[in-house]
Order: sequence, then structure tokens, then C-alpha cells
Amino acid sequence: MSIDTIVDHRMREYDFTNQDFACVKRLIYQRAGISLAPSRSNMVYTRLVKRLRETGYKQFKDYLTMLEENNESIEWENFVNALTTNLTSFFREAHHFELLTEHLKRRKPGQMIKIWCSASSTGEEPYSLAMTAVEAFDTYTPPVRILATDIDTNVLTTAQAGIYSINQLENFSDTRLKRFFLKGKGLNAAFARIRPELRNLVAFKQLNLLDRTWPIKGPFDAIFCRNVMIYFDKPTQHQLLDKFAPLLTADGLLFVGHSESFQYSHNPFKLLGKTVYELVNKHSR
Repeated sequence: MSIDTIVDHRMREYDFTNQDFACVKRLIYQRAGISLAPSRSNMVYTRLVKRLRETGYKQFKDYLTMLEENNESIEWENFVNALTTNLTSFFREAHHFELLTEHLKRRKPGQMIKIWCSASSTGEEPYSLAMTAVEAFDTYTPPVRILATDIDTNVLTTAQAGIYSINQLENFSDTRLKRFFLKGKGLNAAFARIRPELRNLVAFKQLNLLDRTWPIKGPFDAIFCRNVMIYFDKPTQHQLLDKFAPLLTADGLLFVGHSESFQYSHNPFKLLGKTVYELVNKHSR
């Protein structure tokens, strides 16, 4: 054990052993499919120590034992929420939204277009999808419906509220700001709310991608699963790709994160462009 490790442990409010970290890794993998790297130990401690304070446990071992022995405990939701990484922003990876615009405009007139944002986080991504749809069809009522899901119930609450700080919108043009947001006044001047016309295009739902079955129906014209599968191991990634495939239309698109690449021998998808995939057998569907 290094001197840095010893000092770090001594500064901690609670003991957090290698066995505790190993247990957390196992539990979050079983529950949410997230594979934690050894380097994430400090992050895990920082996020979970708040749960120990809230629940009154004095040792990580006791807290983790409680979770293992109570599979239906409501604390599981807090445990998963604490360890879920929710880094997002509006129009992140802008080239995806340019490609989506082209994809939307190719759809048949009168066709209802369905998009699934499978990791909505605090709402920036699904609302960016809604803005793209409004701009593509030049109307607040485009033929587009967006399903936004996330495992974290806390971020879904934020997403449904649709309220963001002005600082988060600094890269928006004045035209987009006026079209898509209502600026707060007085004490709320530092915030802006998504316009209700935009909010009406998105339906939010809690969903764990690792659940055996998903309570959703396709087919979707596009699925966004960006910067999510990077936290899963290869077998889990493969399983998810197999489950995404039948939920897409024959010419549907799967959008993934810039750090994600899926080169499997039996992958149902093939790379179409930069981090965008299409079905291998789309012509046979």
C-alpha cells in the first residue's frame, strides 16, 4: 500500500476496504450492468458515503449487506442513482443532430416518426432531439414522438421539469433561445424553462437497460444510446445491440457515443458513419 493510499484512507470519514469496493462493483454490475474500473474507488466512496449518512450506517460493509439481503429495498434506487454518471449537454456531438435532420426529412409524408433516447439523463439530449424535429419540419407540432428513458429517477425528475440555468444555454443562438425557452424573471432570472410545445414532444419513463424485458414498443426510426455502453462489458454490449435491432425500422439508425465502437463478428449493426450504425440485414426486413 502506498503512502498516498494510507493518507487518503486516514482522511476518510468511514473505512472503505478493497472488499467493500469489490462488493460495490459486483452489485452495480448485477443491477445496472456498469463495470467499474479499479480507478473509480475514490469516486464510489465519495458518492456512497452520502448514502451511509442518510441511512445511519457506520460501515460500508453493513450498508452493502443490507442491500444484498433486501433485493426489493427502496435503497437500491438511491444506490444506483448515486453511481450513475450523468454528464450531458445540449446538442452534444453536433454531427449526430445534423444527420438526424436529414434522416427525418427522408421519412414519408404523414408518417409518425418515433425516436428513443435510452439514456436521457437530465433532459438535454431528448430536448435537443425535439428541437431538431421542430427545426426540420418548421413547426412546433412535427410528426415526431420521443421516448426518453433513464435508470436514474433523480435525473428524470429534473428532465421532466425542463428548467436549466442560463449558463447551460450560453452556446445557443438568440433565435434558438427565443424559440425553445421561456426565460425566468425576478428571482428566476438565472434560469429558463423548456417551452411546453417542446415538452409535449417527449415522454419520460424510468427504464433499466439491463432488465430482461423492456416495457416499450417499436419500431423506432432512431435510437440514441450515447456514452452508455462504454460502461458495460463486451457481453453486455452485445446483448443490448441484439435487443436494439428488432426495435428499429428497417432503415432506422442507432446513434452511439464518440468513444464507443462495436466490432463483433455477429453484430446486427454495421457502421454507417461517424458513431452511427444501421442494420446489417435492413433490406430483408
